[in-house]
Amino acid sequence: MSEFVTVSAAGKATVHLHPGQLRAWRSKRRFVFIIASTQGGKTCFVPWWLAREIKQKGPGDYLAVTATYDLFKLKLLPEMLRVFQGYEYAKAERVLTAGDTRIILRSADAEGGLESATAKAAVLDECGQDRFTLSAWEGIQRRLSLSGGRVLGATTPYNLGWLKSQVYDRWKAGDTDYDVIQFNSLANPAFPRAEYERAKRTLPDWKFRMFYEGQFTRPEGLIYGDYIDDHVGHLVRPFEIPKEWPRYVGIDFGAVHTALIWLAVDMGKAAWYVYRESLEGGKTTGEHVAQALRMARAERVIGWFGGSNSETQQRMDWNAAGLPVMPPGVIDVESGIDRVIALLKARQLLVFDTCAGLRDELGTYSREMDQAGQMTEAIKDKQTFHRLDALRYVVCGMTYRPPQGQRVVYTERATISPF
Repeated sequence: MSEFVTVSAAGKATVHLHPGQLRAWRSKRRFVFIIASTQGGKTCFVPWWLAREIKQKGPGDYLAVTATYDLFKLKLLPEMLRVFQGYEYAKAERVLTAGDTRIILRSADAEGGLESATAKAAVLDECGQDRFTLSAWEGIQRRLSLSGGRVLGATTPYNLGWLKSQVYDRWKAGDTDYDVIQFNSLANPAFPRAEYERAKRTLPDWKFRMFYEGQFTRPEGLIYGDYIDDHVGHLVRPFEIPKEWPRYVGIDFGAVHTALIWLAVDMGKAAWYVYRESLEGGKTTGEHVAQALRMARAERVIGWFGGSNSETQQRMDWNAAGLPVMPPGVIDVESGIDRVIALLKARQLLVFDTCAGLRDELGTYSREMDQAGQMTEAIKDKQTFHRLDALRYVVCGMTYRPPQGQRVVYTERATISPF
């Protein structure tokens, strides 16, 4: 914004806030999110809000986090240096320091850097991007837990992931910890109306509404676009699952991230409920197996499915550790995706609203777009969707029908299969 800050002859800076920024400035809530349009004046506002928090709360550690390292270098860092001119910047550590006050500068795609600080407040730039994950957001909240620190998030909406389900929807439901401020590009007095009208005339409606209006819409290329993340759609509130209901578990193996998705089946209504999820690392196969068996001890788990076609050794390792994991039966990824979509369309697959990680992945799992803006068959960042892989494995395992003459291991599934 060309006139966002003016400096007098005496060197005093005056910040000129437009109405959207002013609403965020005046908000007293703990988690304040500007979910607004491109070039609306978000990033330039972030350091000033943090400067006020530091003035009010005094010396200590503070966090300034953006989605990726490239965004940190190109956008957030220049704005931070412009505001915090009296601070010393240590490039190697990515820390701004003035006396006993530190501003720790991090990117969300390197989550390890978020796990070492105890902070008094945090600002998050472009926190709606795909690389700014739910686990990063949860890590930031842990860093603020001792101080009860406040957060300012600023972003354009990019998907229907955790920002929608864990922030926007909570605010809409009346959670007083959250405040969401939305405005379009024209809220910035410096933004040309002609450019706004050109974008409205030429862009797909979903893209214009997201990037120039700051509104959540269903983006093109979303793979599970039939999933509706509300209680009228596919969400249900947790309930006590009857002990007699059969249960199945999908497993996505990984040295760093092992995901488990747990399904319970209401045979009478032909409804499948995702009631539990986990994503953990740093454990041996034996430790993963022992934990899964403990969780299944009082439950009627009759099928464990996991891994891609090539992960025979991982299944053998889990089997050797005491848990009989079956291959999902369907090798092709796209065929597996189709099976999940079929259940969503039939409203047979429902999700406990406590499964925040799976909900986030369902809202961000999408196709890559080419340079012409056309959707391709490639899945964007496919290697990061561990819970959805586990879901696909268990759905495929439950609905797979072996060729004639082969033994059917789980006969109960045939009564509810839509295929």
